[in-house]
Order: sequence, then structure tokens, then C-alpha cells
Amino acid sequence: MDDILDSLSLIERTVVPYLHKSLNEIIEKSGLDKTSVLRALSFLENKKILILKSEQKNIVDIGVNGIHYKKNHLPERNLLFVIENNDRKTIQEIRAESKMSDNEFKVALGTLKNKALIELKEGKIWLIGKKEEISKRFPEELFLEKLPMNIDELDEYEKKVLKDLSSRRDILEIHQEKIITFELTEIGKKIAGKIVSTDLIEELTPEMIKNGIGNKKFRKYDLTAKVPKINGGSTHYVNQAIEYATKIWTDMGFKEISGSMTETSFWNFDVLFTPQDHPAREMQDTFFIKNVLGKLPEKSLVDSIKKVHEKGIDGSNGWGYKWAEEEAKKVLLRTHTTCLSARALTQLKKENFPAKLFAIGKAFRNETLDWSHLFEFYQTEGIVVDKNVNLTQLLGYLKEFYKKMGFEKIRFRPSYFPYTEPSVEIEIFHPERQKWLELGGAGIFRPEVTEPLIGKEYKVLAWGQGFERIILDYYKIKDLRNMYSNDIQNLRDTKTWMKT
Repeated sequence: MDDILDSLSLIERTVVPYLHKSLNEIIEKSGLDKTSVLRALSFLENKKILILKSEQKNIVDIGVNGIHYKKNHLPERNLLFVIENNDRKTIQEIRAESKMSDNEFKVALGTLKNKALIELKEGKIWLIGKKEEISKRFPEELFLEKLPMNIDELDEYEKKVLKDLSSRRDILEIHQEKIITFELTEIGKKIAGKIVSTDLIEELTPEMIKNGIGNKKFRKYDLTAKVPKINGGSTHYVNQAIEYATKIWTDMGFKEISGSMTETSFWNFDVLFTPQDHPAREMQDTFFIKNVLGKLPEKSLVDSIKKVHEKGIDGSNGWGYKWAEEEAKKVLLRTHTTCLSARALTQLKKENFPAKLFAIGKAFRNETLDWSHLFEFYQTEGIVVDKNVNLTQLLGYLKEFYKKMGFEKIRFRPSYFPYTEPSVEIEIFHPERQKWLELGGAGIFRPEVTEPLIGKEYKVLAWGQGFERIILDYYKIKDLRNMYSNDIQNLRDTKTWMKT
């Protein structure tokens, strides 16, 4: 017994003398607030001194209007006072005499009529209830006096009153309340009511080491006691996956590039040989910044892009339309990260070749949201610049990346993109949905893209993949929309990304 008493903390020792009382009495007698008392009881439960019990109860309490009516009577009671002194006057006269709002008067009049206390005849109000019966006809006021009450403990008549008053605004409030009680164990019954010494030492101080502790004793600690789980901050799991993918690309010899999430149509579309009337530029696909125009680069590059679109180069016929600078100046939220690769190509010097570059960044498209589409999403982008690169090497880079990301079952399908030829789409097999899921496109940049940017000498392998789709299966997420729901418990429970 002494061992148990010596292990009690200060708040536990404070409540022990009152354990034979109710929770409210413990709060009153101990001088502790409710939170501290509940914490002490929780500690005592860990020591098997008591058993805590919790029950959710539906409580009906008095509302804002209810407080007013409890003090000043319900509108129907006040109207009855007026009618008693003005029997058989017209409705308009009673209305003026009562000084009630239209809504209160209508409710009160209807209530009195339903209670058979008044009668409306010939436009006048007749009092028909006997005085000795009138007080019995207002159980609502008696009900307000009894609040708060547990709804489950109401009798049938009180439940009817509750239903009637609940239909009226702000008279009642109903809420759930957690009712906590406790039951003492055999150990608890032995120590309940005991006065426990509060002189036990809770912590060791430098002064104690220097001067000693005299006749005092240290409190004993139970190292097996349950303590609240502490959740420290951590990197969002999407960012963990991005860090992992970044390491994959850098380990493969790629250099990271970045840039603004707003871009001109020139860099987002025109340099990538996407015609200015291409459906991808329409408002339903692209978020344009209204009434904003950006600056174009040096005139020589602009003229080269214009020529490529209008007439083509080296046997290409181009698109055969009149290219417009104003269209190229439009500012938008980038629809892909390939614009980063395009800008990077113009900044490379001959001594930088061959080059391998990558980016993982956000892109924006006006998509219809569903389990596999977001309008704001990450892409992983990459290019390889060299004289002798080919499609086999492109597929090899992508296979290696996806293998390190945990995928074995991938496939490539021939496809079409305005700025690559040949072009492929990369797909992975989604085991949950038993279907192939498209992740993005890849290919070799067309001469119409590379020649204006870096000349004829080099070829460029390029790809852009939807990153959330890549990590969907690893996190066992079936709907992309749940990836950014910010459910705290989900964020705490989600496993971390694989380590390299």
C-alpha cells in the first residue's frame, strides 16, 4: 500500500482524500479544475486504483430566447395576460396592446388557440379557459425551469413539450455531453479518503545535490504507465516521394532545373511546335491570366519560332498559318513542365553538351476532377541532349526510373505529341483497379523544336510524367483527391516513402 501511495503524483495525492465522492464533489473539495481532476483520475486508473467510465448523453438545455422567456414568460403567457384584461376585443386591438412582433403574436395566438384557452369569433378574441385551468396549460414554462436535462430520462409528456419547443427558434439547445464516472477497485477502496503526504520530491535539483534532501523522499515513478502519444512534425508524404525521385534522377547523373509556375504561351506552347489554334490552348484546358501579357525573348529566337510555325524547316511544311506575337505573349499557369526544358536548352552552352536535366514541379490544367485527374498536379520532367541518342536509350532511362520507384509492370504505347517524333505514352498496371494507368508522354524532340533552340547537331530525348499517379499505388490511395485532403490522422498514419 505504501508503495502505491509513494508513487502518486501531486494531483493524484490531492484527489485521493475525496475518491469516495462524485466527480463534481472532487472538483469542489480538491480545488483543482476539471481538466486536472480528470488527468489525476486517468493516472489513478493506470495504477488500477479505479476504473473510469464514459457515456455520451444527449442534453437539452435552455437557448438564448429560452433564457429571456424563462425570466419574462413565454409569448403565449404574456398574450394571455393582455387578453384577460381585454376580453372580446378585436385581433388588431389585442395585437396593438400586446406590443409583440408579428411573428411572436402569430405564434402566441396559435398556441393559445391550440390549448383551447381562446376562441376567435367575428374578428374578436374570446377567453374561454377557466382561470384555475390556465396555469395547468403551460407545462413549457415548468420544463424550462428544469433544464438542463438528459433527453433519455424525459417522460412521455416532457418529450412532447420538447418537440413543441424545439420547433420554435432558439428556445432550446441540444448537444452531446460526455458524462464521466468512476468505480473504485479493491485497492482504490482501501486508499480512498486517506490523507496522503504532499512532501514527496518530484524532481532532482542542483540545490538538492549540493545540500541534500533531509528527511524527504522521492516519489516513485511507474515507467510502464501509459503516456499520451506525441506526434512530431514531419515532411508530407508527397514531398518525401519527391525527395526520393529527385535522388533517383541525380544518382543517374541528371541535374535539376526549376522555373516559374506562370509562363507565356511562347515558352509553354510555341517553342514546342504546338500550333496557336491547337485545342490544348483553349480555355477549357488552360488557365490563362486575364488581361496580362508577358515579354518575348530576343528577336532572333522569336523569328525562328515564327518561321517554323509558318513555313517549317528542312523539308517540314510547318503549320501553314500566320503566327501571331500577341497570342504568344499571353500569360498562363504552365500546363506542363516541358517549358522548363525548353528554356534550359537555350541557356546551355556547347561545353555543357552532352547534358541530362530533370525537374519535378507543378503543372495546371482545367481538368474535370475525378479519381485519376487533378487540376493542380506534379510532373517529373526530363531531357537528355546528345548527338547520338535514340529511342532505345529513352525507354531505358524510363524503365530504370520506374524500377527504382517500385514498378516492374510497365509498357510503352506509340502515341502522338506535337513536339516529339517518335512519341510514346508510358503506362503502369494499377492492381487495385485492374487496368493500365497512363502516366505521361515521352519521345524525341522534333527538329522544329531543337533547331531554333540549340541547332541541328544535337538530339533531345524528353519526357513528362504525372507524379501523383506514380506514387498512387505505393500509398494505397485509390483516389488522387485524397492525397491532399490534409486529414491529420491520415498524415500521421501514412507510411514513409522507401529509403534508398
